[in-house]
Amino acid sequence: TAQSAQSFRNQIANTLAGGRSASTGSAVSTAAETMVPLGIVSLSSAGHIPLAINHEGQGVATTVSFNLPTGVSLGQAVQVVEDTVRQLKIPASIHGAFTGNAAQFKNNSSSETLLILAALAAVYMVLGILYESYVHPLTILSTLPSAGVGALLALWAFGQDFSLMGMIGVILLIGIVKKNAIMLIDFAIAAERDHDLTPHQAIRQACLLRFRPIMMTTFAAAMGALPLVVGNGYGSEVRHPLGIAIIGGLAVSQALTLFTTPVVYLCLEQLSRRAAQWRRRLLPGSRTTPDRTETGLSRG
Repeated sequence: TAQSAQSFRNQIANTLAGGRSASTGSAVSTAAETMVPLGIVSLSSAGHIPLAINHEGQGVATTVSFNLPTGVSLGQAVQVVEDTVRQLKIPASIHGAFTGNAAQFKNNSSSETLLILAALAAVYMVLGILYESYVHPLTILSTLPSAGVGALLALWAFGQDFSLMGMIGVILLIGIVKKNAIMLIDFAIAAERDHDLTPHQAIRQACLLRFRPIMMTTFAAAMGALPLVVGNGYGSEVRHPLGIAIIGGLAVSQALTLFTTPVVYLCLEQLSRRAAQWRRRLLPGSRTTPDRTETGLSRG
């Protein structure tokens, strides 16, 4: 019969496959069974379903992509998406997060302030160790706000966003711009110590004699960053914000620090002298460094 032939074929297939069990390959039921239609136990309907279901961890996940319109930055788009999610009032069981460029932007924006503060703290500690003073590093760091403002203004003028490359440009400016104040302050301290000059005379002489080296180093740094701005080719759109931030920060800081640094230096010198006088009054028996006007020595 047909059933016996099928059983014989199953035995041959099991033997060829290496099976040596007691199974003969016979069907579970040899009697005629009544088929049950699927519509009795289920309900079917036509609809649209995904071809694949993605998972992230233990949950079902889906990705929603978006493009940026002309003139809209990634930061603005991220803010719009977050506002829309809050307005939808999504249940607590549904979680959302950014991926790709948006996630990288969120991570960078959250760490920008920490990176800049860490760079400023490192610069202050190094300058404090070199000058053995708590005051003169503040005078040098006073040149950095103008550089940051110049970098932001330059990016805004050229229609560039404050991206990761722009932040790198600002961090580079911290190391480039402070050399103007270092040239002035270092010369003024040496003039006060070696030539017995007053702070006003020392900083004035420093401005006159250090003007040329300051201009030379500033123009050299600006010309070195110029190819980043005018260059074309693969990846040039990434390098443009870096060059624009450096040149803009150098231009504004160069125009302001030659005037603001001497003022800050004289103000901090006066505060330092008043603090020394207060210490003498409060602690008459303490040993303090004599006044520079009397001995010609630097308290720096």
